[in-house]
Amino acid sequence: MKGVFAAIVLASFPLIAGPAESAKADQLFRRADYEGVIRTLAEADRRDAYAQVLIGKSFFSLGEFKKSSEAFERAVEANPNSALSHHWLGKAYGRRAETSNPLFAPGLASKARQQFEKAVELDPKDVEAIDDLFSYYLEAPGFLGGGLDKAQALAERIKTLDPVEYHYALAQIAERRKDMRGAEEHFRAAVDLAPRQVGRIIDLAKFVSHQGRILESDMIFEQAAKINPNEPRLLFERASNLIRGKRNLPEARALLQRYVGMPLSPDDAPRDEALKLMKEAGD
Repeated sequence: MKGVFAAIVLASFPLIAGPAESAKADQLFRRADYEGVIRTLAEADRRDAYAQVLIGKSFFSLGEFKKSSEAFERAVEANPNSALSHHWLGKAYGRRAETSNPLFAPGLASKARQQFEKAVELDPKDVEAIDDLFSYYLEAPGFLGGGLDKAQALAERIKTLDPVEYHYALAQIAERRKDMRGAEEHFRAAVDLAPRQVGRIIDLAKFVSHQGRILESDMIFEQAAKINPNEPRLLFERASNLIRGKRNLPEARALLQRYVGMPLSPDDAPRDEALKLMKEAGD
Protein backbone atom coordinates (compact mmCIF):
# COMPACT_ATOMS: atom_id res chain seq x y z
CA MET A 1 0.00 0.00 0.00
CA LYS A 2 2.92 2.39 0.39
CA GLY A 3 3.45 3.45 -3.20
CA VAL A 4 -0.05 3.07 -4.58
CA PHE A 5 -2.07 4.11 -1.55
CA ALA A 6 -2.54 7.72 -2.62
CA ALA A 7 -3.65 6.73 -6.12
CA ILE A 8 -6.16 4.21 -4.75
CA VAL A 9 -7.80 6.59 -2.32
CA LEU A 10 -7.82 9.44 -4.83
CA ALA A 11 -9.80 7.24 -7.17
CA SER A 12 -12.14 6.15 -4.37
CA PHE A 13 -12.99 9.40 -2.61
CA PRO A 14 -14.07 12.88 -3.64
CA LEU A 15 -11.72 15.56 -2.32
CA ILE A 16 -13.02 18.36 -0.11
CA ALA A 17 -9.69 19.49 1.38
CA GLY A 18 -7.83 22.03 -0.72
CA PRO A 19 -5.52 20.59 -3.39
CA ALA A 20 -2.45 22.11 -1.74
CA GLU A 21 -3.22 20.48 1.62
CA SER A 22 -4.04 17.15 -0.03
CA ALA A 23 -0.84 17.12 -2.07
CA LYS A 24 1.25 18.02 0.96
CA ALA A 25 -0.44 15.32 3.07
CA ASP A 26 0.21 12.75 0.34
CA GLN A 27 3.90 13.61 0.30
CA LEU A 28 4.16 13.51 4.07
CA PHE A 29 2.40 10.15 4.21
CA ARG A 30 4.75 8.66 1.62
CA ARG A 31 7.68 9.86 3.76
CA ALA A 32 6.08 8.27 6.84
CA ASP A 33 5.75 11.69 8.51
CA TYR A 34 2.48 10.76 10.15
CA GLU A 35 2.45 13.63 12.63
CA GLY A 36 2.92 15.98 9.68
CA VAL A 37 -0.09 14.45 7.93
CA ILE A 38 -2.24 15.00 11.01
CA ARG A 39 -1.13 18.62 11.37
CA THR A 40 -1.70 19.33 7.68
CA LEU A 41 -5.22 17.90 7.71
CA ALA A 42 -6.21 19.13 11.18
CA GLU A 43 -8.86 21.43 9.72
CA ALA A 44 -10.09 18.99 7.07
CA ASP A 45 -13.83 18.67 6.61
CA ARG A 46 -15.31 15.66 8.44
CA ARG A 47 -17.04 14.78 5.15
CA ASP A 48 -13.71 14.50 3.35
CA ALA A 49 -13.35 10.72 3.38
CA TYR A 50 -9.94 10.83 1.72
CA ALA A 51 -8.54 13.13 4.39
CA GLN A 52 -10.07 11.05 7.18
CA VAL A 53 -8.49 7.87 5.80
CA LEU A 54 -5.08 9.54 5.73
CA ILE A 55 -5.59 10.81 9.26
CA GLY A 56 -6.78 7.38 10.42
CA LYS A 57 -3.82 5.55 8.92
CA SER A 58 -1.44 8.11 10.39
CA PHE A 59 -2.87 7.74 13.91
CA PHE A 60 -2.77 3.96 13.43
CA SER A 61 0.93 4.12 12.59
CA LEU A 62 1.55 6.21 15.71
CA GLY A 63 -0.24 3.67 17.92
CA GLU A 64 -3.15 6.04 18.63
CA PHE A 65 -5.79 3.45 17.87
CA LYS A 66 -8.80 5.22 19.41
CA LYS A 67 -8.12 8.37 17.40
CA SER A 68 -7.49 6.19 14.38
CA SER A 69 -10.85 4.45 14.70
CA GLU A 70 -12.60 7.80 15.15
CA ALA A 71 -11.10 9.05 11.88
CA PHE A 72 -12.11 5.88 10.04
CA GLU A 73 -15.61 6.14 11.50
CA ARG A 74 -15.84 9.58 9.91
CA ALA A 75 -14.52 8.15 6.63
CA VAL A 76 -17.18 5.40 6.67
CA GLU A 77 -19.89 7.93 7.46
CA ALA A 78 -18.73 10.09 4.54
CA ASN A 79 -18.42 7.16 2.12
CA PRO A 80 -20.25 4.08 3.43
CA ASN A 81 -19.57 2.05 0.28
CA SER A 82 -15.79 2.20 0.60
CA ALA A 83 -14.34 -1.24 1.30
CA LEU A 84 -11.02 0.38 2.17
CA SER A 85 -12.54 2.53 4.94
CA HIS A 86 -14.45 -0.39 6.47
CA HIS A 87 -11.33 -2.56 6.30
CA TRP A 88 -9.15 -0.04 8.10
CA LEU A 89 -11.83 0.73 10.65
CA GLY A 90 -11.80 -3.00 11.41
CA LYS A 91 -8.01 -2.94 11.79
CA ALA A 92 -8.25 0.01 14.20
CA TYR A 93 -10.96 -1.70 16.28
CA GLY A 94 -8.84 -4.85 16.31
CA ARG A 95 -5.80 -3.06 17.68
CA ARG A 96 -7.98 -1.34 20.28
CA ALA A 97 -9.28 -4.75 21.34
CA GLU A 98 -5.69 -6.00 21.73
CA THR A 99 -4.58 -3.01 23.80
CA SER A 100 -7.70 -2.01 25.78
CA ASN A 101 -9.22 -2.94 29.13
CA PRO A 102 -10.28 -6.63 28.96
CA LEU A 103 -13.84 -5.58 29.80
CA PHE A 104 -14.09 -3.67 26.52
CA ALA A 105 -12.02 -6.01 24.35
CA PRO A 106 -14.84 -8.42 23.32
CA GLY A 107 -17.06 -5.59 22.07
CA LEU A 108 -14.23 -4.02 20.12
CA ALA A 109 -13.25 -7.39 18.66
CA SER A 110 -16.81 -7.95 17.45
CA LYS A 111 -16.81 -4.51 15.85
CA ALA A 112 -13.56 -5.41 14.07
CA ARG A 113 -15.12 -8.60 12.68
CA GLN A 114 -18.20 -6.73 11.47
CA GLN A 115 -16.07 -4.18 9.65
CA PHE A 116 -13.88 -6.84 8.03
CA GLU A 117 -16.98 -8.71 6.89
CA LYS A 118 -18.46 -5.51 5.47
CA ALA A 119 -15.23 -4.76 3.59
CA VAL A 120 -15.20 -8.23 2.04
CA GLU A 121 -18.89 -7.90 1.16
CA LEU A 122 -18.20 -4.61 -0.62
CA ASP A 123 -15.09 -5.90 -2.39
CA PRO A 124 -14.98 -9.72 -2.55
CA LYS A 125 -11.62 -9.59 -4.36
CA ASP A 126 -9.78 -7.49 -1.77
CA VAL A 127 -7.20 -10.03 -0.63
CA GLU A 128 -5.90 -7.81 2.19
CA ALA A 129 -9.37 -7.49 3.72
CA ILE A 130 -9.97 -11.22 3.26
CA ASP A 131 -6.64 -11.93 4.96
CA ASP A 132 -7.57 -9.83 7.99
CA LEU A 133 -10.99 -11.47 8.24
CA PHE A 134 -9.29 -14.87 7.91
CA SER A 135 -6.91 -14.00 10.75
CA TYR A 136 -9.86 -12.96 12.90
CA TYR A 137 -11.72 -16.22 12.25
CA LEU A 138 -8.52 -18.16 12.94
CA GLU A 139 -7.72 -16.47 16.26
CA ALA A 140 -11.05 -15.43 17.79
CA PRO A 141 -13.11 -17.82 19.92
CA GLY A 142 -16.49 -18.99 18.72
CA PHE A 143 -18.47 -16.70 21.02
CA LEU A 144 -16.85 -13.74 19.23
CA GLY A 145 -17.61 -15.09 15.78
CA GLY A 146 -14.36 -16.93 15.12
CA GLY A 147 -13.68 -20.56 14.31
CA LEU A 148 -11.51 -22.84 12.19
CA ASP A 149 -14.43 -23.88 9.98
CA LYS A 150 -15.05 -20.24 9.06
CA ALA A 151 -11.34 -19.75 8.41
CA GLN A 152 -11.24 -22.84 6.19
CA ALA A 153 -14.23 -21.66 4.15
CA LEU A 154 -12.71 -18.22 3.69
CA ALA A 155 -9.37 -19.71 2.66
CA GLU A 156 -11.08 -21.36 -0.30
CA ARG A 157 -12.11 -17.89 -1.50
CA ILE A 158 -8.45 -16.88 -1.52
CA LYS A 159 -7.43 -19.84 -3.72
CA THR A 160 -8.25 -18.26 -7.07
CA LEU A 161 -7.32 -14.72 -6.00
CA ASP A 162 -3.84 -15.40 -4.64
CA PRO A 163 -2.48 -18.99 -4.67
CA VAL A 164 0.53 -17.97 -2.55
CA GLU A 165 -1.67 -16.48 0.16
CA TYR A 166 -3.91 -19.53 -0.09
CA HIS A 167 -1.06 -21.86 0.89
CA TYR A 168 -0.10 -19.50 3.72
CA ALA A 169 -3.68 -19.63 5.00
CA LEU A 170 -3.75 -23.43 4.85
CA ALA A 171 -0.42 -23.56 6.69
CA GLN A 172 -1.87 -21.53 9.55
CA ILE A 173 -4.96 -23.73 9.74
CA ALA A 174 -2.78 -26.86 9.78
CA GLU A 175 -0.72 -25.39 12.64
CA ARG A 176 -3.88 -24.78 14.65
CA ARG A 177 -4.88 -28.38 14.06
CA LYS A 178 -1.42 -29.57 15.20
CA ASP A 179 -0.70 -30.94 11.73
CA MET A 180 2.90 -29.75 11.59
CA ARG A 181 3.85 -31.81 8.55
CA GLY A 182 0.95 -30.36 6.59
CA ALA A 183 1.75 -26.86 7.82
CA GLU A 184 5.35 -27.10 6.64
CA GLU A 185 4.27 -28.42 3.25
CA HIS A 186 2.05 -25.38 2.75
CA PHE A 187 4.68 -22.91 4.01
CA ARG A 188 7.16 -24.40 1.53
CA ALA A 189 4.58 -24.40 -1.27
CA ALA A 190 4.08 -20.67 -0.72
CA VAL A 191 7.85 -20.09 -0.97
CA ASP A 192 8.07 -22.26 -4.10
CA LEU A 193 5.34 -20.20 -5.78
CA ALA A 194 6.91 -16.87 -4.77
CA PRO A 195 10.65 -17.44 -4.20
CA ARG A 196 11.39 -13.69 -4.24
CA GLN A 197 8.72 -12.73 -1.69
CA VAL A 198 10.66 -12.06 1.49
CA GLY A 199 7.55 -12.32 3.65
CA ARG A 200 6.88 -15.90 2.63
CA ILE A 201 10.48 -16.88 3.36
CA ILE A 202 10.22 -15.23 6.80
CA ASP A 203 7.04 -17.21 7.50
CA LEU A 204 8.89 -20.45 6.77
CA ALA A 205 11.89 -19.40 8.88
CA LYS A 206 9.66 -18.63 11.86
CA PHE A 207 7.84 -21.95 11.55
CA VAL A 208 11.08 -23.93 11.35
CA SER A 209 12.41 -22.04 14.39
CA HIS A 210 9.31 -22.90 16.38
CA GLN A 211 9.97 -26.55 15.58
CA GLY A 212 13.36 -26.22 17.28
CA ARG A 213 15.40 -26.37 14.06
CA ILE A 214 17.43 -23.29 14.87
CA LEU A 215 20.33 -23.64 12.42
CA GLU A 216 17.95 -24.34 9.56
CA SER A 217 15.89 -21.32 10.55
CA ASP A 218 19.00 -19.12 10.52
CA MET A 219 19.82 -20.32 7.01
CA ILE A 220 16.32 -19.47 5.80
CA PHE A 221 16.55 -15.99 7.33
CA GLU A 222 19.86 -15.60 5.47
CA GLN A 223 18.06 -16.53 2.26
CA ALA A 224 15.59 -13.69 2.87
CA ALA A 225 18.40 -11.26 3.68
CA LYS A 226 20.07 -11.96 0.33
CA ILE A 227 16.90 -10.81 -1.43
CA ASN A 228 16.26 -7.66 0.62
CA PRO A 229 18.49 -7.06 3.65
CA ASN A 230 16.64 -3.83 4.47
CA GLU A 231 13.14 -5.27 4.60
CA PRO A 232 11.71 -3.95 7.93
CA ARG A 233 9.83 -7.15 8.72
CA LEU A 234 12.99 -9.19 8.23
CA LEU A 235 14.90 -7.04 10.72
CA PHE A 236 12.11 -7.26 13.30
CA GLU A 237 11.39 -10.99 12.95
CA ARG A 238 15.05 -11.99 12.85
CA ALA A 239 15.72 -10.00 16.01
CA SER A 240 12.64 -11.42 17.68
CA ASN A 241 13.76 -14.94 16.78
CA LEU A 242 17.20 -14.36 18.30
CA ILE A 243 15.78 -12.87 21.49
CA ARG A 244 13.22 -15.65 21.88
CA GLY A 245 16.05 -18.16 21.65
CA LYS A 246 18.32 -16.07 23.89
CA ARG A 247 21.00 -16.13 21.19
CA ASN A 248 23.33 -13.46 19.81
CA LEU A 249 21.62 -10.61 21.65
CA PRO A 250 24.05 -7.93 20.40
CA GLU A 251 23.05 -8.75 16.82
CA ALA A 252 19.39 -8.65 17.83
CA ARG A 253 19.84 -5.19 19.35
CA ALA A 254 21.61 -3.97 16.22
CA LEU A 255 18.78 -5.24 14.01
CA LEU A 256 16.19 -3.52 16.17
CA GLN A 257 18.14 -0.28 16.22
CA ARG A 258 18.07 -0.30 12.43
CA TYR A 259 14.37 -1.11 12.52
CA VAL A 260 13.30 1.75 14.79
CA GLY A 261 15.25 4.21 12.63
CA MET A 262 13.41 3.22 9.45
CA PRO A 263 10.25 4.75 7.96
CA LEU A 264 7.63 2.15 8.85
CA SER A 265 4.27 1.48 7.26
CA PRO A 266 1.06 0.74 9.20
CA ASP A 267 1.56 -2.94 8.33
CA ASP A 268 4.92 -3.08 10.13
CA ALA A 269 5.24 -3.86 13.82
CA PRO A 270 4.97 -0.67 15.90
CA ARG A 271 8.20 0.91 17.11
CA ASP A 272 7.00 0.43 20.69
CA GLU A 273 7.11 -3.34 20.19
CA ALA A 274 10.65 -3.10 18.85
CA LEU A 275 11.70 -0.97 21.83
CA LYS A 276 10.23 -3.55 24.23
CA LEU A 277 12.22 -6.28 22.49
CA MET A 278 15.38 -4.17 22.80
CA LYS A 279 14.83 -4.07 26.57
CA GLU A 280 14.45 -7.84 26.60
CA ALA A 281 17.77 -8.05 24.76
CA GLY A 282 19.41 -6.06 27.54
CA ASP A 283 19.40 -2.58 26.00
